[in-house]
Amino acid sequence: MHAYHFSRPRQLLARLIAVAACASLALPAVAADLLATVKQRGALRVAMEGTYPPFNFKDQKTGQLSGYDVDVARLLAARMGLKVEFVATEWSAILAGLGAGKYDVIVGQVGITPQRQQAFDFSSPYTYSSPQLIVRKSDTATYASLDSLKGKKLGVGQGSIFEQQAKAVGGIEVKSYPAAPENLQDLANGRVDAALNDSLMVAYLLKNSTLPIKAGARVGKVERMGIPFAKGNPQFAAALDKTLAAVAADGSLTAISIKWFGTDVSRAAP
Repeated sequence: MHAYHFSRPRQLLARLIAVAACASLALPAVAADLLATVKQRGALRVAMEGTYPPFNFKDQKTGQLSGYDVDVARLLAARMGLKVEFVATEWSAILAGLGAGKYDVIVGQVGITPQRQQAFDFSSPYTYSSPQLIVRKSDTATYASLDSLKGKKLGVGQGSIFEQQAKAVGGIEVKSYPAAPENLQDLANGRVDAALNDSLMVAYLLKNSTLPIKAGARVGKVERMGIPFAKGNPQFAAALDKTLAAVAADGSLTAISIKWFGTDVSRAAP
């Protein structure tokens, strides 16, 4: 009788342990937070176009990536105790690459939109700018808004927020390009009537380009640019925003902005 009472609990306990072991094997592995992943790797993988001056482009003398985004990425990675690994990717495929895990973040003037926030989490904004038209110097037409371009051809970046804005108007023949140089060359050659891009980029291009183009009207509200990364990484999100706040507070982010634009584009205008 005593043997029965003592052996039965032991058998039950053994079965429970076996069931628990099987259950633990059946559970899916929980992915590590991105912060732990990059800390273990020792590097942050950063995607950008590399063809979008002055934000990110290849320096003709050194062949290395340069620009505002490059400096920002290096600053943030250093403050987080990480090296930075840049991945140059065409804009049209850059968000898909992030979704596929080819890199950790994009530091490349990605507008924070509700549609994109459904797929990715974003850092706090680090750039504020607005859409602006570019036209030929010889063009006497005045395009004061996107509505005034109905019936005209407008060049935009493929997959960009400017492409979305142009298509939302209706009546505009929107032509999409993988990068800005092709877009502006077609504008200069008369293949499109105007181009739409970032106002900060427009100012830089007009200062450095030999193409017969000029600045047109600003045609939209101020946009917020942030750093997207995969959802489900709260520790990384907190660390990135904490670092952004720190470099904004100590003037480091402002210094990079002044270097490239002569003004602080990291803060919204009052």
